[in-house]
Amino acid sequence: MSSISESVKRFDFEDKVTGTAKYSADLDLPGLIYAKTLRSIQPRALIKEINLPEMPEGYVIIDHTDIPQRNIVPIVLEDEPFLAEGIVNFIGQPILLVVGPDRNVLNTIIEQISVRYEPLKPILSIEEAMETNHDFIYGEKPYFVEYSYQKGDFEQAIQSSVRIIEDEFRTGYQEQAYLEPQSFVGDYRNDTITVYGSMQCPYYITDALKMALGWDESRIRVVQLPTGGAFGGKEDYPSIPGVHAALASIKTGKPVQLVFDRKEDIIATTKRHPSIIRLKSYLDENGKIIAREADVMEDAGAYAGLSSVVLQRSVFAACGVYNIEHLKVRGRTYATNNVVTGAFRGFGGPQSFFAIEMHMENIALRLGVDSLELKRKYLVKKGDTSSTGGRFNYDIKLDEMIDRIDSLSGYTRKRKSLGTLKGIGCSIFYHGCGFTGSSEADMLKSKVRLRKNKDSTVEIFVSNTEIGQGVLTTLSKIVAKTLDIPLERVRQDYPDTKECPNSGPTVASRTLMIVGKMLEEAAKAMKERWSEESFEIIQAYQYPDNLTWDNKKLQGNAYPEYSWGVNVVEVDINPLTYQVKVEGLWAIYDIGNPIDEKIVQGQVEGGFMQGLGYASMELLQAKNGKLMQDTFSTYMIPSATDFPRLQFELMDNPFPNGPFGARGLGELPVVGVAPAYASAIQNAIGHPITQIPVMPEILMELVEHGH
Repeated sequence: MSSISESVKRFDFEDKVTGTAKYSADLDLPGLIYAKTLRSIQPRALIKEINLPEMPEGYVIIDHTDIPQRNIVPIVLEDEPFLAEGIVNFIGQPILLVVGPDRNVLNTIIEQISVRYEPLKPILSIEEAMETNHDFIYGEKPYFVEYSYQKGDFEQAIQSSVRIIEDEFRTGYQEQAYLEPQSFVGDYRNDTITVYGSMQCPYYITDALKMALGWDESRIRVVQLPTGGAFGGKEDYPSIPGVHAALASIKTGKPVQLVFDRKEDIIATTKRHPSIIRLKSYLDENGKIIAREADVMEDAGAYAGLSSVVLQRSVFAACGVYNIEHLKVRGRTYATNNVVTGAFRGFGGPQSFFAIEMHMENIALRLGVDSLELKRKYLVKKGDTSSTGGRFNYDIKLDEMIDRIDSLSGYTRKRKSLGTLKGIGCSIFYHGCGFTGSSEADMLKSKVRLRKNKDSTVEIFVSNTEIGQGVLTTLSKIVAKTLDIPLERVRQDYPDTKECPNSGPTVASRTLMIVGKMLEEAAKAMKERWSEESFEIIQAYQYPDNLTWDNKKLQGNAYPEYSWGVNVVEVDINPLTYQVKVEGLWAIYDIGNPIDEKIVQGQVEGGFMQGLGYASMELLQAKNGKLMQDTFSTYMIPSATDFPRLQFELMDNPFPNGPFGARGLGELPVVGVAPAYASAIQNAIGHPITQIPVMPEILMELVEHGH
């Protein structure tokens, strides 16, 4: 084993006791040098000339000419270059790297490089992208992808309607704000490149290296190091700095460390998609909702990235948790010259559920009925079909969950009795667990590996990463419980692609439910052979027989299964400053059977606070393509003192096809917070809330001027 491998040795159980961890920025390898990125300062421009200063000895430039194979990041549409080549399309796009032994010298060289741009007219909003006479960035259409589908007989239903209620809602950017910035080390030796770093998806980086280098996978190794948070921001984006670190190491023959500073991280990395969502509900003469039309528009930024998949989740949520029989749904991700948007916890769900839940609030208001009672009438139940026509095969206990949260929070009583500028709001929501449609089977084809050693210990080999959500604990507990052995005899380390099969990315609330189930099945097979001294089990994902999906028509089971939630938020608004004080927070979740209740508590509390930040204070604006809040002193995120402690409970409803009855959890807590918060404010001020975050200046305008 090489010296660098020793320095990032496979996870030692003693580390679990001492709490020590070696992050990418902590690595101090023999001969280690550093890299710094030159980034675009224009939202859209041709690169006419790059003037470099005289380079000191030991310093080199890495640009697109150093990429031997293809200068394209392999995501979905494959349109984004690893390094700009003749044109830049957003502020922060990487143009070249400067590599050398002294960080201060690197900064000086970056400052001395001059780039002569020929500015092009940028597209800076969804509205600008929609203008038919605009100079589009790519091709003839202003969007990267468009999806549309229908359910039932929409045209017939709207002909029989007597009333239309319509709304438009807007959501903004959100920064993942992970504690550890993007951070990687590339090490080229013995004709093999190894990339160590902070990541969610090691095999995404493997694919990126194969694309850029044209090398066989046998010459590529990707190893996750302890990772200080991700929230989606380390799903697709690390393919870019991971390849950058590799290119620098290959060119210099030395290990190269690439660590972003915070401002650079905020400017350059992907964000949650801003959205405009228009909803129309068609009602009959009795006030019953008989049809709904949804139009979802999202700002993808300068490149397609994962926007097509984010959009799928957004449009699949077109009717929320409600059984609307007739639907017409359309969605587009628009190309702009803003920062690229991508994966973020909830993955399109928070935008849609904010719109859907507020729309239901408004329907109730215009009908003069209680909103929670209206929502109860349409709740989906076992045997109903989803927006895409997939059948709900398992028990859905939303009614019981609403009863329980009403009892805990006093929602019904308070809704009628709270005083001036005081309000309470409720949201009901789900999150689909696993990849959309049949992607788990058709695209991922995931595998896990279990090994029994001679000393009767068992090792887990999966590519799913520990990013603070407890994977190293929960997956080990599943295997130990299945084998009926002490947890101490099960070993699981941070993923290394030389040892771990591709069990899919750590996204989509899939790790526990999908990968955990594969490990449970593998452990069952191992238990039957336990008398053998040493052997391995490889388990592949099996698509459930009761699911179907048509990817062209977007019909069938959009997800393998769902987790469910109900939130209540109570607020008190200051009449002078319009600051919102949150007086109470309540939540009920159905995540099946919890594998580890302490981990569940951490995920629920953290996700809920992240959702409150999205709803209330995380303002991130772009002006002329430049993000205006680019530090933690200007981009505000919640602290522990901003909100009261969340009171939450779990619904007892085991999922038969999950490991020990578990469903996915990680994303669910963030999905439904914004509409509960916004509806509480709407209840308090008596004016509609149509955008988030709900800032004090917005409230002042609404209260004092009604708009």
